[in-house]
Parts: sequence; structure tokens; C-alpha cells
Amino acid sequence: MNLLNGLNPEQLAAVTLPRQHALILAGAGSGKTRVLTTRIAWLIATNQMTPQQVLAVTFTNKAAKEMMARLTAMLPINVRGMWIGTFHGLCNRLLRTHYRDAGLPQLFQILDSSDQLSAIKRLLKSLNVDDEKYPPRELQHFINGQKEQGLRPSAVEAWDGYTKKRVELYEAYDAQCNKEGVVDFSELLLRSYELLSRNEALRRHYQERFRYVLVDEFQDTNVLQYKWLKLLTGEEAAMFAVGDDDQSIYAFRGADVGNMRDFEREFKVANVIRLEQNYRSHGNILDAANAIIKNNDNRLGKNLWTDAGAGEPIRIFEANSDLDEARWIVEEIKALARDGHARAEIALLYRSNAQSRVLEHALFSAGLPYRVYGGLRFFERQEIKHALAYLRLIANPDDDTSFARVVNFPTRGIGARSVEQLQDAARAAASSMFAAIRSVAGAGGTKLAGFAALIGKMKEVAHLPLPELVEHVVDLSGLREHYKADKEGQDRLANLDELINAATSFIAEEGVVGAEGELSADLIAFLAHAALEAGEHQAGEGDDALQLMTTHSAKGLEFNVVFLSGLEEGLFPHENSLVERDGLEEERRLMYVAVTRARQRLYVSHAQTRMLHGQTRYNLPSRFIAEIPAGLVKRLTPKVAKSFGVPPRLTLEQPRAAYASRSSDSGYCIGQTVRHAKFGEGVVINLDGSGSDARAQINFGAVGMKWLALSIAKLETV
Repeated sequence: MNLLNGLNPEQLAAVTLPRQHALILAGAGSGKTRVLTTRIAWLIATNQMTPQQVLAVTFTNKAAKEMMARLTAMLPINVRGMWIGTFHGLCNRLLRTHYRDAGLPQLFQILDSSDQLSAIKRLLKSLNVDDEKYPPRELQHFINGQKEQGLRPSAVEAWDGYTKKRVELYEAYDAQCNKEGVVDFSELLLRSYELLSRNEALRRHYQERFRYVLVDEFQDTNVLQYKWLKLLTGEEAAMFAVGDDDQSIYAFRGADVGNMRDFEREFKVANVIRLEQNYRSHGNILDAANAIIKNNDNRLGKNLWTDAGAGEPIRIFEANSDLDEARWIVEEIKALARDGHARAEIALLYRSNAQSRVLEHALFSAGLPYRVYGGLRFFERQEIKHALAYLRLIANPDDDTSFARVVNFPTRGIGARSVEQLQDAARAAASSMFAAIRSVAGAGGTKLAGFAALIGKMKEVAHLPLPELVEHVVDLSGLREHYKADKEGQDRLANLDELINAATSFIAEEGVVGAEGELSADLIAFLAHAALEAGEHQAGEGDDALQLMTTHSAKGLEFNVVFLSGLEEGLFPHENSLVERDGLEEERRLMYVAVTRARQRLYVSHAQTRMLHGQTRYNLPSRFIAEIPAGLVKRLTPKVAKSFGVPPRLTLEQPRAAYASRSSDSGYCIGQTVRHAKFGEGVVINLDGSGSDARAQINFGAVGMKWLALSIAKLETV
């Protein structure tokens, strides 16, 4: 059939598998989205399932929308009834449908990461907890980490007093959220999992409904997400998991690459299909990526190839300093532009955000337009969050997080003391802050009553069409007048206007779903949409601009030309990776991701000296450079050696004793090769202190960076 035209043999095999569990190892640029979408279309077209029997899970709303758009183009079907979306989006849909069984109010609100942090800060303050001893962000990370493991407070093991206190705060946070009728992102998944676990009838209903469970980016699933998928995959269902263990780079977010092996074992997967033909990059780039990643031990294994030809060699540049590196990149970009390369198709990647400053300064000085990918997203901007808070209060006046955000913004004379009194009254009455307003006396109470009247006035127009409602709220709240008075408020005003446009687009795309009593159901859906969209990148409009981003941010993107800067030991791979479980392997996977972003040309650069965090660092070239076969590489030499007294190359194999000006009174100098009884051979890269306080930072290669006290370290010179 036409659906299968153009598929390569491996893609065809994956798309046309009979109903059985399958693991599809989809390499970078191998057409995994096409395979996943065509699989769904083929199953429907061959009457093996109806659109209502598919559950397809992605990791971004953008990917879900792209999948639905492709399906619509392939088949004359209505995709609205299909369960295609992110884990959070699908869990939100499940909980909205079964809110009573889940123990939630019908109009529960979703806290995004920023709102969750505000709620935690408010909790700590109400309990008089020292936020220096229990930092809010660390507590937020702890709570989310436990939820992602599927653990409620009662199930968390506390081995010491500090952890026990954090568990108590987790329990208090849960109680606060339940009282206010709000859920955070992690709660969406955990509450959904708990609902399906304890409600056998409901679980069987969905297991019988979803005959096919398809999962994108399976390598990024965490423990709870995998458990959730297993619950929904009944005995008669088949799970089709698509992923790439070589691109698992989100362990810090809870992703567990081991889920892929667990799935293969637990589901007795008979079919592991490898998609190895790459449609993105030239051969030399892929050969470099293959050579790097093969050094990882814990992988399922595959080898990317292309019929597009070898292409250009990998260009490697060694600079004397990070400033020289940035200047060189600027000159190369100018040359590329003269040759007709669009700036928007050129990406500058770096391992750490701290590296961007020098690059940005060089680009600004050269007059080259650039965009830092991953800045504040639309729904995370201050003025948007303020407007959404007012809208949330219309929907749910008991939402204390939204109440606290805007009770005195724009300022209306409600001071911190009045808010504290209100919090005390709410706590005493076991009610929300909004409900406790009438119990606060004095001038503070009068002003708070005025705020309550304002929310009441907004609620009077809640029946209006969503775009008109948003516009009224922006005006009634005073936000528009506030930013008009701000000298730098024009961009914020434009964003508020864009929020009205977003509401209009939402209605056009999602359809009017009517009203529930006096409250528009469109408002509830829009607020959920805004919370789920928060954090998703929305490309900015503007000039043809260079793209700057971290290597993590580059995942899922591709460019004609990629500059990969700062390839130095301790920076990439990051020095922390040498002491973390699976740390070095994850760094290598991150390098693999970075390399495979390039279609036509890849530059790799490193510097002998680099200013980071106010200090000059003397670094060795990254081990990842040495893992690229010499036959794929073209080494570039700087035309002018702008120096800091640093010799042209510093390696373990070629030690330098030319750093006499940086020597210590202990007899050691930077660049000197030494041997330690435990750590082996290394190179001195930094010296500090004098006399008995003298110490040296030594790069021991595979062992990593170590600071050693020279008075007690037993070092031999080599």
C-alpha cells in the first residue's frame, strides 16, 4: 500500500510487525517518527485496530502534534479522540475523566515547576522552617524524586534526622496540595498510577481498550513512567517501544536507560529491530559518532551508516585561550556566511551555560545576530504567569499559590504583615487564604476584601468567550496599566497581547467545549494547556540568527553546521562525571548526541586556558577527541598564536616544563608529568598556596582531576 512506499527494509519490518512486543533501536536521524506514525496508520488501515484503541506516548507536546498532523495526512481519520500525547498530558486527561476516583476536585489546577517552588516556599514559611537548612529548590528536587520513584512519604526510608525532616515536609506539602486542590507535574503521573493500581475495574477497562501501546524516546522514561506503561499494557496488548540507548542523556531528570533492558527481559521481546540507516549526516560524521560511542560498555549496540557519501572531514581546532577560540569561531562563521550558509543553520554548542559568555561577547562585537536557545519560554514569563494566576483564581479561589502571587501585584497596599495574618487565619480555620479574608480585621482586612471583590468582578464575566475573558482579566487586574507605566514594559505588554492571541488560537485548534455552570470549560482546559506547555520551547521570530545552546538543549535538533566548543577534560566530559555512577558513559552519550546534530560539517574546538567562574583553568584536550579516528580528522592550526605564555600543546604524552613562571616553591610546575602510587601518571595543571599549604591540581586522565596537598602527597617526577 502507499503508506509503505519509501521505507527501507528495517523500517518496513518495524512498521508491519504482527501484534507482539517489540523494541525498536532507532539511531539518530534514522526516521523514528516516520516509523512510529506509519506503524499507527498501517494498523488502522489494515483494520487491526480502531483509532480509539491506540495509546501513543511522546515526551513533548510538539512531537505529539507532529504525530497527529502526519496521521491526518496519511489517513482520513479524526485524531481528536485518539490518546496521543505526553505522559503528563495523558495523565491529566485520565484524572480529569476520573477525578472522583482519584480523590481530586473536578476543577483541580496544575502547578508548573515555578508555582510548585512558590508553594514549597510558602509551606516552609508557614511551618517556621529554616529555608537555609532546607533550601526550597533542594526540597522540591527531593519531593519530585520520590514521586518519580512512585513513593509517598510513608514509603520513603529515612536513615537520619535530616532525611526524616524532609519526609515530614513532603507529607505536609502533600496535605497542602490536597487542601488547595492542586497537583504538580510529578503528582499527575503518581496519582494516575495509584488510581490504576488500586482500581481493578478501571485498569481492566483501559487495558482492554488499548490494544497497542506505542512509546517514543523510550530511553528517557523514568521508573514510574515505565511502571505506568506496564499497568496499561494488558495481556492482549502489544507494546512498541522506540528509543536509542546511545542518546540517553537525562539521568539528572530521573531517566533510567536500564528500562530498555528491563523491557526486553520482562516482556520477553522477540523482536529487536535496529534502524541504523541515517538520513541526516554525512559518513565521516557518523563514523566519528560510532567510534566515540563504541567505548561505552553498557549499550545494546548499533552502527549508523548513510548512502550520502563521506562528506567533509571533522575539523579540530586548538586555541591558546577561550578568547582565541571564540574569535576563531566568529571568523569561521563569517566565512561560512560568505559561502552562502544561512546563520539559522549554524549551531554553537557547549557543555555548560557558563561557556556562553565569551562566545556571546565575540558574536556581539562582530555584529553577528544570535539567539540563545532555551531562554524564558512564553508561559514562564513574569507577566504571563501573573495573568494566568488571576485566571486560576477565577476557576478556583482556593488556589493559594496563585493567590499569593497576585494578591499585591500590581501593588494595592497589602503588605507582608497583612498576608501573614491572613495565612494564620487560614491555617486556624483549615481553609484557603481567599476563604479566610473575611476573618481579617483592620485596614489590611479592608484591602484584602477589595481584592476579593476584584476576583468576584472577574468571575462575573467568566461566561465570556475565552479570548474576551482573558482580555477583560488583563485590563481589570491592572496589569496593562502597570506595564504601561514601566519604561521597559513594552515587551511585557506585547506578551500580554500575545496571551490573548494564544487563547484565540487555543479555541481555534481545540474547539469550543461549552460551559460548566457559570464557568467556561474552555478556561479550565486552557489553564491545563498553559501549565503543560510551560517549559516547551517556542522559537522566536526575527532575523536569520545563529543558534547558541547547551549540548543537552540540542537533543532532537539538527543543523547544517555545528561548532562543538570547549572539548576539554573536566569540562566535557564534566569533572563530576568521573565520580558519578555511569557518569562518564552518560557524558559520552552526550558527545554522541552533539556530534550527530551536524548534517554537513562539524567543528570541534578546545583551548589550553579557559576562564570559568573567575579562575583560569589549564585543561587537557578531551578524551573524546582522541576517540575520533585520525583518518576522519583535519586539524587546523591558528594563523596567529595569541599567547598567555602557554606552549602550543599540553598532553599526557608530551609534558611541558616551560611553565617556570607558574611554579611553586615545592619544586613542581604546571605542565610537569608526575606519578602517584594510587592514581598513576598525570599532569600538573594548576598550583595553589605555598610552603606546607601548597597544593596541586593534577589531571590523571581516566581517573580524573585531583587536588593534592604537596606536603603529604607522594609524587614522583617523570
